[in-house]
Amino acid sequence: MEARKWPIILILGAGAVGLSLAGRLAGVARIYAACRPMHAGAIRERGLVMEGVWAGTTSEVTPVTGPDDVPDEVDYVIITAKGTDTPAIAREYAGVLQGRPVASLQNGIGNEDIIAQYTDRVIGGTVTTNFSVVGPGHVRILSESAPACLGVWSGDADDALDGLISIVRAARIPVEKSPDIRSGKWAKALLNIAVNPICAILRAPVGAAGDEDIRGIVAALVREAFAVAGAEGVRLPWASADDYLAHLFSVLIPDFAAVYPSMYYDVMQGRRTEIDLLNGYVARLGEHHDIPTPQNRCIAGLIRYIQAHPDGA
Repeated sequence: MEARKWPIILILGAGAVGLSLAGRLAGVARIYAACRPMHAGAIRERGLVMEGVWAGTTSEVTPVTGPDDVPDEVDYVIITAKGTDTPAIAREYAGVLQGRPVASLQNGIGNEDIIAQYTDRVIGGTVTTNFSVVGPGHVRILSESAPACLGVWSGDADDALDGLISIVRAARIPVEKSPDIRSGKWAKALLNIAVNPICAILRAPVGAAGDEDIRGIVAALVREAFAVAGAEGVRLPWASADDYLAHLFSVLIPDFAAVYPSMYYDVMQGRRTEIDLLNGYVARLGEHHDIPTPQNRCIAGLIRYIQAHPDGA
């Protein structure tokens, strides 16, 4: 396939996830990536370096610094920015998003609804591969935990979804088509809702969420989230909150016991967290549906306080 006929993909918010996807997709598409200046400079100088299961170096990723650097012929936009940055990045690239299929591969719940204000074709997605930044223009992909999932979120995006899945598969990235991406997004968010703020508050790895003194708090967070998801019409893969909790305590927490989630690092480095797209989001929807969510509201409040007082004062 000649390069000029390749699809053109713009990746917005290219950190660990975005840069890793950019490097992998560069073998089958023309890739433009909006990334931080430190990454952009390194990529221009010596290409994007990837180590781990997707190891390699590519010079086929073009960094962009703003909408004016983006070609007119973009076929797909993939947003991998942190959820807290979604409103700002959508406003900045509004002219590029308009009328184009836009896929969100972001943590948290609610990003797609923000994106839908700028385009009528929105694709939701989940990705669980272990990505991290090693240094400027240098990422590490340790493992492919599960296939990515993509599904239509809103609008007439079926053809665009099929096309994007074909591109992702051509890049040898495991991916599945989801018939209910809302369920998939909530299913992934449950783990983050249950353990991320706990680890951030306790300054501890995921294993702490399984401690006997903490399990009751985790269980309450999950039960409230299940009730809110049900009110939203979301059909989760587990029949009940108790079924999910059994899976959480017997499989997920042991598997990730030594891992520190991203919210832990956000708190430790004084960055804004995604709490309002996780526990805060559950609390807001609970209020909307008149469902009590005291545990999620409490946890969200604690994280917001820590954000506002990084020095502990």
